Amino acid sequence: MYIPASFRETDPIKLHDLMDRYGFAQVITSSPAGLVASHVPVLIDSTQGKSGTLLGHFARANNQTHDFGSESLVIFSGPHAYVSPTWYATPNTVPTWNYVAVHAYGILEPVEDRHELSQILQMTVKKYEGHRPEPWGFDSETDFHQKLMEAIVGFRIEITRLEGKWKLNQNHPPERRQRVIDALREAGGEDRQAIASLMSGEVHPTE
Repeated sequence: MYIPASFRETDPIKLHDLMDRYGFAQVITSSPAGLVASHVPVLIDSTQGKSGTLLGHFARANNQTHDFGSESLVIFSGPHAYVSPTWYATPNTVPTWNYVAVHAYGILEPVEDRHELSQILQMTVKKYEGHRPEPWGFDSETDFHQKLMEAIVGFRIEITRLEGKWKLNQNHPPERRQRVIDALREAGGEDRQAIASLMSGEVHPTE
């Protein structure tokens, strides 16, 4: 990922926070047929490995399961918003796009141990169901869930390289950035509001 110095984010807490909140990621590998990508929920375990470890699962029928042992790239995309040059109120400016994103690299490894796979599934369900008044539960002891587990393969990626890009008009003077913040807030919409808040330094994407 091309990251000018003014847009580079290296704080692991910020990077892991974004990966946790925007966990529906793209897992990309190289196969004999070319590049392959899957869109899947991915968990970040900040306690494992120097830069963290990613956990998830594929359908067993997914051809990407043939790429175990190869390098992978996992892309986490945060909020983003179009920026009109008219908002700068300055001549000789051009349109751009503000966004935050994290790229994580590492070797794609299989997790077929039933207990470890069950743990990945339970953590995934807890993350996305835990806030619900009557959450759906995963019980690995039932026949139904045992059959489901036979149809999937877990994966683990210990992160070897982590890149973060927070492109938020840092290359513009404060008065222009404020005009963009005001325009985004006036335009409304979840992503535009999130980018405006990030530009103003109010919150991280996870707050």
